[in-house]
Amino acid sequence: MPHTSREVHLVSRPEGLPKPTDFALVERAIKDPAEGQILVQNLYMSVDPYMRPRMTADFSLDAVMDGGALGRVVQSRNPRFKEGELVRNGFGFREYFLSDGRGVQGLEADPDLPLTVYMHALGGTGFTAYGGLLEIGQLKDEEQVFVSAAAGAVGSVAAQIARLRGCYVVGSAGSDEKCEWLRAEAGLDAALNYRAQPIAKSLSAVTPRGVDVYFDNVGGEHLDAALARINTLGRIAVCGMISGYNDGGAPVKGLAAIIYGRVTIRGFVATDFLAVHDRFVSDMTGWLKSGQIKYQETIVDGLEAAPEALIGLFKGANSGKMLVRLAA
Repeated sequence: MPHTSREVHLVSRPEGLPKPTDFALVERAIKDPAEGQILVQNLYMSVDPYMRPRMTADFSLDAVMDGGALGRVVQSRNPRFKEGELVRNGFGFREYFLSDGRGVQGLEADPDLPLTVYMHALGGTGFTAYGGLLEIGQLKDEEQVFVSAAAGAVGSVAAQIARLRGCYVVGSAGSDEKCEWLRAEAGLDAALNYRAQPIAKSLSAVTPRGVDVYFDNVGGEHLDAALARINTLGRIAVCGMISGYNDGGAPVKGLAAIIYGRVTIRGFVATDFLAVHDRFVSDMTGWLKSGQIKYQETIVDGLEAAPEALIGLFKGANSGKMLVRLAA
């Protein structure tokens, strides 16, 4: 029996911060799967900062957007997938989709963990934090660490992994409430509200021994502040630059620090360290079950809420991972 599915389409290129009118909610019929296909109903989908640059060029206009999602196989004519099986996929921003199996990965979820953790701490954002800090940042025990956007889905995991390694950890966030969570729940040594005072001044005050590793999610003034405090042979792992996604970004003035400080700055994506994924799953599962890694989720309901959820990322509307729940 055909299903009716709703999709979110990008209908205009955003100028600055995306607006609700840049998106459209479109309804379409989905046929029953043909031989070799599966029909998947998405349960949760992710909204992430990296989607903003893709709206400028990568996403086609008047077509459904893609994003990470977790779904359930509701019909299968493919021997690799069983009906009722949970699957990860890159076909978010839609309620149902057909697939021949490409771009879909079965998920064996641990019954002792909430399903949503596979969308963040045990998913792409957690893996990005793990590999970015340990493989790209080459973190050593008991170093001095600064993480920007530390209350977000990536930053909160990176900061807590550094804490588990015995490091002195400073994080930044955009509100007093988020900073309180970082100190009280995530166990950071210091948390800085960058909206309350200039980040350079506040970071200097709480890093008397400088910064060995900076995990950058923000760029701009945060990167400048970190460069002013970076130690000799320091490492900067550049995960994102959310401060510049809507306006081209603030100039970074302190790059000269990398010369005599012999500082390494490297951008990365999660596919750079796929070889450590099994180790990540083992470590993160243990940390979550033991309560050593804490997390926050911001969950909104209904596909129609997805554009506002995405826009909300750039206004600081989320605590931790921003998710859209599409079905029970």
